[in-house]
Order: sequence, then C-alpha cells, then structure tokens
Amino acid sequence: MTICEILSKNRLFKDVEFKDICTLLEKISYKKTAYQKEDVIAFEGDEVNGLHILLKGSVRGEMTNYQGKVVKIEDINGCQLLAPAFLFGGDRYYPVDIIANRESKCIYISRISFQKLLQENDQLHANFRDIIATKTQFLSNKIKFLALQPIKGKIASYLLTRTRNRQSETVVLPYSQDKLADLFGVTRPSLTRALRELDQDKIISAEGKEILVIDREKLENFIQ
Repeated sequence: MTICEILSKNRLFKDVEFKDICTLLEKISYKKTAYQKEDVIAFEGDEVNGLHILLKGSVRGEMTNYQGKVVKIEDINGCQLLAPAFLFGGDRYYPVDIIANRESKCIYISRISFQKLLQENDQLHANFRDIIATKTQFLSNKIKFLALQPIKGKIASYLLTRTRNRQSETVVLPYSQDKLADLFGVTRPSLTRALRELDQDKIISAEGKEILVIDREKLENFIQ
C-alpha cells in the first residue's frame, strides 16, 4: 500500500480527493521513519519542529513524575497524527514521551512544509482544526480523570463507559492490572484493593480479566 493510500484513510485527509493527496505530497518534502519496539520517537520537552504521522504500528504517550512514576496517557494506533496540538503556538514542546509499542512506521513533515499543505487545501485545513479540537477535549477529560477522580471513581468511569449502550454488563479488560494501574495513575496494590472492595460490596463481580457490573447506580456514586 502506498503512502497516499494509507493517508487517504487518515482523518486529516477526510473528503480530500485521492489525486489531490498525491499532488499535495509532491509539493513538499517529507521523510519516512521506522521504529522498533520501545524506541523513543520523541522525549518530553523536545521541541516540536514538525509533524509525525503514524502509518503503521502502535505508539504510546507517557509521562514520568518527579518520583519516577510512569503514567500512560494514551495508546495511539493506526494512521494518526502524533502531538498535533503542539505543532503551532508559543509552547511547541512535546508534553509526553512518545514510545513505540511495537514495530512502527511514520512519515515526518516539517512545520514549514505542513503549513504549506494547510494553505494549499481548505478541506485539509478544516480537518486539522477538527483534530485539534477533539484532541484538546480528550486531554482535558484525561487530566480530570487522572487528577480529580479517586481510584474507585476511575474504575467506575472506566467500567461504565465500556458498558454504555451495550446489552452486556460485562467488561473484559484489555490490559493486565499492571498496565491498567499505569493508565489510571495509581499503584497496582491500590487498584487490586479497590477492585476487591467493590467485589465484596457486590457492586461488581471480578473474575480474572472479566468484570461484571452489578450495580450501576452505586458505581456512578463514586464518580466526582
């Protein structure tokens, strides 16, 4: 699959004609980059001088606090932009480390070349604004989730979100408890204890990675 074909599936190029995507790429310079598992694509605090577009694979954004605790902010899979909200403006620095979860490929477009793309195509410009707005909303909700919710509130929010509009009240955790603890920004023992207490109170039923929501109303009461 060519780069143009891959990018045609990217939200940035939504409703942009395929031939226009190819023409736009011909007008700028870009480079292909490849990463192995655990390679660092960017460090927190590095200046954002261009845009990485993930073509294949999976990466994660994570932060390390002053105590050395690592908190995963999000996993990014498929054809997506990496840190697009920090490409322009006065504070152009990566807010997190970006690390490859597995073998991954990107293209890298300098900020000047990307500005040229935005000026060349109005639809692409509109798509980029929409991506930035959505990413800002996601980060705002993520900060609220990590900073303001107690641990049971985080568990409740996670379970209720994944059973919303579903016929089943069962959630199969896609992560180990170690990774889930990182996602929540808590320690593994704290997470295990909170899940056990919710199980003992018959608010949930936890069996390995499978969790059944028994009392949604009581779960909702934990969310601040």
